[in-house]
Order: sequence, then C-alpha cells, then structure tokens
Amino acid sequence: MKKLFVGNIPHSTTESELRALFEPHGAIEQVSIVTERETGRSRGFAFVEMTDSGEAEKAIAALNGKELGGRALNINEARPKTDRGGDRGGFRGGRPGGGGGGRSGGGGRDGGRDGGREHARGQREPRW
Repeated sequence: MKKLFVGNIPHSTTESELRALFEPHGAIEQVSIVTERETGRSRGFAFVEMTDSGEAEKAIAALNGKELGGRALNINEARPKTDRGGDRGGFRGGRPGGGGGGRSGGGGRDGGRDGGREHARGQREPRW
C-alpha cells in the first residue's frame, strides 16, 4: 500500500471526486481530505491510499500537474509525519526569559543602562 499526498486541490473538492480521479489508475484503499478543526473547511490538500505501489507511481506520473477546478494538482508520495516538538508554541529563538530586548527587558541592543559592563564584571564598583 502506498499513501499519496495530493496538494493544491480546490476547497470544494469532495472525496468522491478524488476517488473518481484516481480510480482509473488503480485500486483505492482510502481517500481523506484534510480539514480545519474549527470550521470543517478543506485545507486544500488530501491523502489517497492506493493498494498497489506500482499503480500509485503510475497515478503520480499521470496526474501530477493535471488541473482540477482550475488548479494544477501537486501529487507525490506522502512523507511520514514528523514530530514538531509537541505543542505548537515551541521555542522560536531569541533570549530566554522573555522580552526581546529594549530598555524594559534589560540587556537589549544597547546592553542595558550600564552598557553591558555589569554583566561582565559582576557588581559595579562605586565611582569616587
């Protein structure tokens, strides 16, 4: 069995339309259109599982770039889902501890009020 990614489909495309598009090229195990959780609207791509790998390759060759509803389809072998680090927030770079610099966060581009010297030497000595 081989899973195919079908991208750039019109949002109005149904699973039965995709099945009809792929069936001439081989036996279809499953068709699933990916939808948004909140609205249920199509996200513009789907997965088609074909029972025979050879037929799946032929379907890719025949249908990749073919127009459906005025859009050129992007069809290739589906890649395994990768772990995106759990929650979608994730670390996006920058300084740990919040802030992005500036005066209120301290240690911004200007090095904070003391020009960054305090961090290098520890506690500042009094000026006489």
